[in-house]
Amino acid sequence: MGAWVTYGLGSESQNLPGFVVIGSGMIPPGGLDNFNSGFLPASYQGSLFQKGEMPVADLKPSDPTAKLQMTKLNLMRKLDQRVLDRIGKEDQLESAIANYELAFRMQTAVPELMDIKSETKATLDLYGVNDKPTELYGRQYQNLKRVHEDNARAVDKPIGGLLSDLKARGMLDSTLIVFAGEFGRTPMAQGSDGRDHNPFGFSIWLAGGGVKGGTIHGATDDYGYHAIQGKVEIHDLHATMLHLLRLDHRKSTYRYGGRDMRLTDVHGEIVTSIVK
Repeated sequence: MGAWVTYGLGSESQNLPGFVVIGSGMIPPGGLDNFNSGFLPASYQGSLFQKGEMPVADLKPSDPTAKLQMTKLNLMRKLDQRVLDRIGKEDQLESAIANYELAFRMQTAVPELMDIKSETKATLDLYGVNDKPTELYGRQYQNLKRVHEDNARAVDKPIGGLLSDLKARGMLDSTLIVFAGEFGRTPMAQGSDGRDHNPFGFSIWLAGGGVKGGTIHGATDDYGYHAIQGKVEIHDLHATMLHLLRLDHRKSTYRYGGRDMRLTDVHGEIVTSIVK
């Protein structure tokens, strides 16, 4: 989804990637492939930002001087261009060139972007920066009550801070927030105090970006196990997100493998009831 939005909308910044993944110290199951570009060129894949002095891996220059680094980069540009002139358009090579160029520009942009020392104490407190470190990925196989409470404490304040901050800066209406997990959880216990995976029914919420606030769409059965009303498939969610970002999921295509590919494949209906 991040790759597709970057492909469809581009990026306002020439010095930073359009698709950024904020790491929590844990990589979810599936590894970095969770953030790849699918059938789109690799230049649209996600860039993982972590905590630390250099938030992006391998970004710190290895050359002793900027002049030497620039000399190497210019040589690489010439060699890559010669290959392109000889073989013509080639997505993988063009993506590699674009990624090298972006990485060079990121060397100065990323440290400045990730330095939060200049933020006011009020802003840091709003997001809970100085509170107990948050964790974006949690599991509920056991210790259900404690894990739920820990996860709530970890995310509630930063999320509330983000929504308040965006609204105060006049950015909420132009920013789409989607809060979701990878699947639901069963209403019954797994073992004595945990819950198992549930692909049949679970809830997410959206805010800002053209979403009609305070609207509830759909419902599960009395046990919270199956979606029985207003069921939304993943293609429907993607179609709705693209619509809110002013992209038509039926017309946004990329030629791959001999056909025009869509993020929503040949599926997807916009959930109009939640759109302003």
